Amino acid sequence: MAGAIASRMSFSSLKRKQPKTFTVRIVTMDAEMEFSCEVKWKGKDLFDLVCRTLGLRETWFFGLQYTIKDTVAWLKMDKKVLDHDVPTEEPVTFHFLAKFYPENAEEELVQEITQHLFFLQVKKQILDEKIYCPPEASVLLASYAVQAKYGDYDPNVHKRGFLAQEELLPKRVINLYQMTPEMWEERITAWYAEHRGRARDEAEMEYLKIAQDLEMYGVNYFAIRNKKGTELLLGVDALGLHIYDPDNRLTPKISFPWNEIRNISYSDKEFTIKPLDKKIDVFKFNSSKLRVNKLILQLCIGNHDLFMRRRKADSLEVQQMKAQAREEKARKQMERQRLAREKQMREEAERTRDELERRLMQLKEEATMANEALMRSEETADLLAEKAQITEEEAKLLAQKAAEAEQEMQRIKATAIRTEEEKRLMEQKVLEAEMLALKMAEESERRAKEADQLKQDLQEARESERRAKQKLLEITSKSSYTSVNSSTTALPTDLPSFNLISESLSFDFKDTDMKRLSMEIEKEKVEYMEKSKHLQEQLNELKTEIEALKLKERETALDILHNENTSRGNSKHNTIKKPQAQGRRPICI
Repeated sequence: MAGAIASRMSFSSLKRKQPKTFTVRIVTMDAEMEFSCEVKWKGKDLFDLVCRTLGLRETWFFGLQYTIKDTVAWLKMDKKVLDHDVPTEEPVTFHFLAKFYPENAEEELVQEITQHLFFLQVKKQILDEKIYCPPEASVLLASYAVQAKYGDYDPNVHKRGFLAQEELLPKRVINLYQMTPEMWEERITAWYAEHRGRARDEAEMEYLKIAQDLEMYGVNYFAIRNKKGTELLLGVDALGLHIYDPDNRLTPKISFPWNEIRNISYSDKEFTIKPLDKKIDVFKFNSSKLRVNKLILQLCIGNHDLFMRRRKADSLEVQQMKAQAREEKARKQMERQRLAREKQMREEAERTRDELERRLMQLKEEATMANEALMRSEETADLLAEKAQITEEEAKLLAQKAAEAEQEMQRIKATAIRTEEEKRLMEQKVLEAEMLALKMAEESERRAKEADQLKQDLQEARESERRAKQKLLEITSKSSYTSVNSSTTALPTDLPSFNLISESLSFDFKDTDMKRLSMEIEKEKVEYMEKSKHLQEQLNELKTEIEALKLKERETALDILHNENTSRGNSKHNTIKKPQAQGRRPICI
């Protein structure tokens, strides 16, 4: 009895020690994962688990997002997961998304997985029209998205209609022009073909470099009211805080860069921005919900921290990541060059093989024709020899007949004809015999000439036969020489020169190499500026080309605002400087 009680107590204590768990579903931009979490886990425990699973080290850009009462919220790192206002039913769903955006994607995004997640998120925001993108830039971005997905353009593979099922352009852009899907595909493919040689990560980075210059890129908008009750929009991004009219999300009325803000605070629903310049009035506004104020403050703190962090020396971890990324980039570049060389050698070998095969077929045809000509010459020579023999026999027979006629004539002349009539008859017979003998002689002479001519033709036929045999001998010798060459020019897998190339692929990243790589990077920056100028010219050409097909009545308010900003020369980067020009004056909004 005591043993049973002790056993039940031991089982109960063991049961209490087992941690309770719950299921969490994590949705990224291209995958879904489920984890079993302990009840006591804080947000950081779950976030770190997700980052380790993804192999992500640049964790400061991301967060776990969820929705509560139609309001977006982010999981707090220092708070238990279940203490948040998350749904109670399992699995509890969180979205792993970029919470903060870089100022310069190329300089700040180091890992390839980081670049890929940003690319997918920004692409979705552009297609969902959460980020405004002009039509000509939409086509260019679509071409980079196609390059990232399909690799280099191949007209034999990527035939007309291969983009029919792809979502590449915002619906607003498609509806704005009288253009068929085939016409859009043609323009996207024209630019896609120019991106040949770019790897997936390079194409995605080019996409981000263009997208980061869009006015609404990386901006979180919130509906607010100022002290007078006027409805406004507050924008929070990597550069600072911006105040917009509700109808114009492209151009802020005024901006507060992070380095010009002294303090940000909120009390209940009132939010206060204190500029660094004390001569500028404090800006206060109200939001509709307390939860929104907390979210605004979170974004302000996070963006401000990253803003200051960018302007300091990189931490040791970031330096190591960048060094590894540079080494990996150099290794991939060398690998691509090696593959390109192998591809070029393979294509050259295939072209040489095709040329040799074509030449061999030509020589075979020439040999066949020469052989047929030789056979015809031999047949002709045989026929001529046979005809010459027959003619010679006929000539001999005619000569024999002529001799017999001559003998007959002599016999008739020697015979005495007694009577005149017999004499006359004899003379007539003699005359006939002479005429016959003359004809026989002429025929014999003609046949003799014909025999001589046939003998001459026979000699010429035999000479032609000799030349045909000589030509066949020359062609046979060429064919054997070509076969030897083809065997020596084929591309074996163990060529010495290829081994030499393979042996030279070992790469030791020394200081001199890194300096050279740095110089190459600087050179690439200069080339990029030139390409950017060329790219802008291409965008202007495309804009001019499709302008005639635009339906003015379908233009949205953002289209009109973007055109006005373009005509005035306004851009995302020069509007941030306006408060400095307005500085030292009270703020009136």
